[in-house]
Amino acid sequence: MTIYSVIKGLAQKQEISVYQMEHDLGFPNGIISKWNHSMPGADKLQLVADYLGVTTAFVLNKSKEN
Repeated sequence: MTIYSVIKGLAQKQEISVYQMEHDLGFPNGIISKWNHSMPGADKLQLVADYLGVTTAFVLNKSKEN
């Protein structure tokens, strides 16, 4: 599982689109979807985790699951 898929799943549970999250956090459009193939910076990952009400450790650990 990728970091992007973890974030997308958490957002869907809260009925938030990835686009809306990017907009609310002031991120460029599409930056979170790029995390499907790359690792985000710690600062951006922290902002997203805080936005979704989880820890960065939770997101990283979930991404290691199959």
